[in-house]
Amino acid sequence: MKPQLDSLRHGAHIIVGTPGRVLKHLKNASLDLSQVKTLVLDEADRMLDMGFFDDIKNIISICPKQRQTLLFSATYPEEIKQLSKQFMKNPKEVHVETPPEDIDVEQYFYEVSKQAQKYPLLKSLLLHYRPISTLIFCNTKQQTMEVTAQLLHEGFSAIALNGDMEQADRDLAVLRFANQSCSILVATDVAARGLDIKELPAVINFDLAFDHDVHIHRIGRTGRAGSKGIALNITTPSDVQRICIIEDNLQQPIHWGNIGELENHHITPLVPEMVTLCIASGKKDKIRPGDILGALTKDAGLACNTIGKINITAIYSYVAIHHSQVDRAYQYLQSGKLKGRKVNVRKIN
Repeated sequence: MKPQLDSLRHGAHIIVGTPGRVLKHLKNASLDLSQVKTLVLDEADRMLDMGFFDDIKNIISICPKQRQTLLFSATYPEEIKQLSKQFMKNPKEVHVETPPEDIDVEQYFYEVSKQAQKYPLLKSLLLHYRPISTLIFCNTKQQTMEVTAQLLHEGFSAIALNGDMEQADRDLAVLRFANQSCSILVATDVAARGLDIKELPAVINFDLAFDHDVHIHRIGRTGRAGSKGIALNITTPSDVQRICIIEDNLQQPIHWGNIGELENHHITPLVPEMVTLCIASGKKDKIRPGDILGALTKDAGLACNTIGKINITAIYSYVAIHHSQVDRAYQYLQSGKLKGRKVNVRKIN
C-alpha cells in the first residue's frame, strides 16, 4: 500500500486498480473520485465471474453521475447486459471481430445418455488418447471443482482454475500447467482467458459451450504453431441444438467417436514428467533465471535437459525439474546456497 499512497498524494490523471484495492483506498480516504470524468470497466465479465459485482456497484455509486463510462468485455452474458442497463445511459455497442487463427485440429464428439455418465467417459478419453497436457472446459465453477476432485481421486494429475480461487492460487495453477508439472487443467472460459500454451495437445469440452464463438475459441487453443491438436466433446441428447449450430458453421458433418472403441483397460494415468520446486527468493533478492540454472547445472550437476521452465516473481522463484532428478535438485537447494545465500525450498504437488 505504501508506494500507492505515496503516488496518490502527488495526484494522478489515471488510476488503475482492482475493485477491492480501489475500495480500500476509498475507505482510507486516500482516493478521491469526485473529479472522475471517465470510468472504465475492463474485463467486466471476468470481474463478475470473480464475484466483484457489489464492489463495482459501490465504486460506481461514489463516482460523479456526469461522466463517461466505458465497458470492455470478451463475452456478453446476461449479467453484463444487466450491468450495462443499470449504470450506462443509451450506450453504443462496438463489436470487434478477431481474425481466425490457422489451426490444425481433429474434432470428435462422444454422446452419453445422461449427465452422470460424463465423468466415466472423460476418464476413458484421457486413458485412451493419453495427451501430455489437457485443458478441460466446464461451464460452471462448481463443475470445475467436482471434475478435478474426481480426477484426483482416480490418480490423475489435475488442478482447477476458476474465478472463486485467490489470484495467487490461479497464477500457480497456470504456472504448473504451463511447465508440465500438472497434466490437466480444468477451467471455466472466463478463468482461462489469457492462458497461452503454445503446444497444447488436447482440449476436452466436458460441457459444450453455450455460444458457438466460445466453442471455436476453446478448440482453437490446441493445434497451434504448426502442431497438431485434438478436441474431444462430451455431449448428451440435450446438446442437440448446439451440435447443429456447430455442424452448420463447420459446413460439413461432424465426426462421432465410438465409445466402445476406446482402449483403456488396465492403463494407469500419465504421471507428469516435471515437478515444480518453489524457492522462497525472487526478484526482490535479485534472483535471475540464470542464477538458478547455473546453480543446478554447475554445482548440483543436473543436465540442462532435466530443467524446465523457470519463473521468477517478486518473492518466489519456480523451477520445473524432471521427476527423475527432482530429489537431487531439492537436496542441493536445501543444503546449498543460491547467490551466496541459504534459501528455503519446497516441492509443489
